[in-house]
Amino acid sequence: MKKLEFSIEIKASKEKVWEALWNNANYRKWTATFIPGSYYEGELREGSNVRFLSPGENGMFTLVEQVIPFKSMHFKHFGEVIEGINQAKTYGDEAIEQYDLVETDEGSLLTVTLNTEEEYITYFTNSFPRALHAVKEIAESYSLILFFDLISSIIHCN
Repeated sequence: MKKLEFSIEIKASKEKVWEALWNNANYRKWTATFIPGSYYEGELREGSNVRFLSPGENGMFTLVEQVIPFKSMHFKHFGEVIEGINQAKTYGDEAIEQYDLVETDEGSLLTVTLNTEEEYITYFTNSFPRALHAVKEIAESYSLILFFDLISSIIHCN
């Protein structure tokens, strides 16, 4: 397996980026850059089993290995889901996908680390930057919405 790493600076708090990543509706928005209609089943809590699926119920089944709210979400992938049925555990111990957030002077740095088979390197190299840009847009739009709400409440209070 080959390790890939992608990072993006986002002008939003770690809390906003976390919400952009893992809120169900937001997750569907940014993962549509991979496959439109992508979603997950299960709870994103440490020790939980989750399935990442596309329409037609194809995807992967996974263990949520680590959750530190507003800091990290780490997954270990076990195998494929085909037409809604978990297949054999064929992925090795190296089949990981990790999302890590660090606070910066400008907001937050989101880094995604994953191991992938050689055949998927080009796909992920092309698609992950688009996905992270979508996360950035979602998180930064939250910040703008909150800013305008704050300004509006100040104006209406005076």
